[in-house]
Amino acid sequence: MIASLSFFGVLLSFLCDLGHGERKIYGCGEKAICEGYCSICVNNSHWSTQECYENLVGWCLYVFHEDMDSINSTDWCSLEKVKSAYNNFTLCTETFADCLLLPWPNQFVEGQFVAIHGTYFETCPTEALRDPPPSIVLALVMTPICLIPVMVVLVVFKTKNGDRRS
Repeated sequence: MIASLSFFGVLLSFLCDLGHGERKIYGCGEKAICEGYCSICVNNSHWSTQECYENLVGWCLYVFHEDMDSINSTDWCSLEKVKSAYNNFTLCTETFADCLLLPWPNQFVEGQFVAIHGTYFETCPTEALRDPPPSIVLALVMTPICLIPVMVVLVVFKTKNGDRRS
């Protein structure tokens, strides 16, 4: 019994990716498009799943750079101009991760997004947050302060009259 459980455990360890992306046997998602992407990984059997993913994301990155190069650099800070390229890059990296059964977002793709932001969006102006006017702050602070004593008085009044109905 113990020997059969040990064999079953060893078998499961080979079937499950306990090496966190270091396996050579690729799992493939169930989407129709995944078969083509997974075949790239199988044909390059010297790649781990993570290495295959990184190479596929390289293609997404290439397409993103091409899209951004087609946009005037003065328009890089305009969301309307760049959202299509940015969304396509996001969907591309997510699709590859789904097909290779990797989590998304992951550390590698987050690094790619940070690099993209450093390259294209670092000089974009951001709206600085500022404190609301004092009258708004006063209203937001005083409202609960005034309501608490009113609620306490209502509870005490209802309890003293012996009326326990709500």
